[in-house]
Amino acid sequence: MADNKTKATTQSVDDFLDAVDHPVRQADAQTLNQLFQDVTGWRPQMWGHSIIGYGQYHYTYDSGRSGDFLATGFSPRKANLSIYIMPGYADFKAILARLGKHKIGKSCLYVNKLADIDMAVLEELIHAGLADLGSRWPIMPT
Repeated sequence: MADNKTKATTQSVDDFLDAVDHPVRQADAQTLNQLFQDVTGWRPQMWGHSIIGYGQYHYTYDSGRSGDFLATGFSPRKANLSIYIMPGYADFKAILARLGKHKIGKSCLYVNKLADIDMAVLEELIHAGLADLGSRWPIMPT
């Protein structure tokens, strides 16, 4: 079985955030970093070359595949902000209906800019995502 491509690294979160080119994307990333730290109480850690994660969990699926992954986090991509609400099993439609302009993937939320969404609702969503994840796998702080 193949290993996960995305793993925790020792890359500096501050250096990564300082290198975000677009000024609005960089400011939004700084805001998200503070929000995630406030909500989780955990320090940020780089996962791969472009994801900032908070907390981590070890999983083993019925298929036998296992690994470690970030509990929640985000990535300031060129096209949008990707916000990771893991593991994507719960139905968060009621919360998402109040969030504002966004798109969703399996366990990822895509936002063009923070000005498009309600930050209090995002905070609620992060809490809900962590509660769902914690009901399935033990979460370890970072």
